[in-house]
Amino acid sequence: MSLKKSFRFAIKLSVRNYCVQTPFKKPPKILITGGLGQLGVECAKYLRGKYGKNNVILSDIIKPSTEIFNDGPYIFADILDFKGLQKIVVDHRVDWLIHFSALLSAIGEQNVPLAVRVNIEGMHNVMELAKQYNLRIFVPSTIGAFGPDSPRNPTPNVTIQRPRTIYGVSKVHAELLGEYYHYKFGLDFRCLRFPGVISSDPPGGGTTDYAIAIFHEVLRKGHYDCYLKPDTRLPMMHVKDALRALSEYLEAPNESLNRRVYNVTAMSFTPEELAKEMFKYVSGLTISYRPDSRQDIADSWPEVFDDSEARRDWNWKPEVDMGDLVKLMLKEVKEKIDSNGF
Repeated sequence: MSLKKSFRFAIKLSVRNYCVQTPFKKPPKILITGGLGQLGVECAKYLRGKYGKNNVILSDIIKPSTEIFNDGPYIFADILDFKGLQKIVVDHRVDWLIHFSALLSAIGEQNVPLAVRVNIEGMHNVMELAKQYNLRIFVPSTIGAFGPDSPRNPTPNVTIQRPRTIYGVSKVHAELLGEYYHYKFGLDFRCLRFPGVISSDPPGGGTTDYAIAIFHEVLRKGHYDCYLKPDTRLPMMHVKDALRALSEYLEAPNESLNRRVYNVTAMSFTPEELAKEMFKYVSGLTISYRPDSRQDIADSWPEVFDDSEARRDWNWKPEVDMGDLVKLMLKEVKEKIDSNGF
């Protein structure tokens, strides 16, 4: 093949794939969608500490606080606007995409058409975007990707799923589409099924968020009215472990990964067990139980998550146990309440 023809072929190949894959000689440029949700802000802080402030771009469709805006790059990004996403990837030379945009379980059930648009159509856009530009893409999944027909204690990595919420259905769809894109197109798709993730940020509408709300309510009012039964066991982890799992998994070499989707967890507990641990540090707290529609969702989810494959393949190991979690949350939520003046 002549030099001229080789050059023309290379140009065509580059245009078709939208970029040329090269090994990372410098820190990756990372775009986080849905950045003002439960994990986005903390994830940006964590990754900026590893890769540099300007290498992690937080994005959402909501106006950020001054603190978030000043903390590092923040841009407007609508996941339903494909051409807008293309422009962001090209303008900012994005290498990795972390896709957090989603309506959570309880909120999604209240507005199914919107959940379909955000959780499914939006996910289609970022998946195609990652394929076109050869991005490494991370899409979180959840214990909500399982249903009442799944084994609940323990729930293995591969088993029947069949969830009964639009949130769960959308996550199973994301898992399967991502695996298809990996095997069909070579997309570097990565997905972790998270348990309930507990942080000091206010609850965002998830079924496991009682484990966040209880700290806010108890420290403000001394009482919490729980929407789940006292013996409802669910898998959980502190946000520090969740972000560490995400980061370690993103950095894991492809040859060590036997799957593209992994369960990860740290512990399992009930509302009653959590309250009992809190009693050690907060005197006089009271808790009542008034189960609502979220109980039906929780009853279809895993009680104990089996994450042995993640531990085997990329050495996942949680660091925050239940005692540590309670101490961290009491400290962090109190600081947040004090800083907000109420």
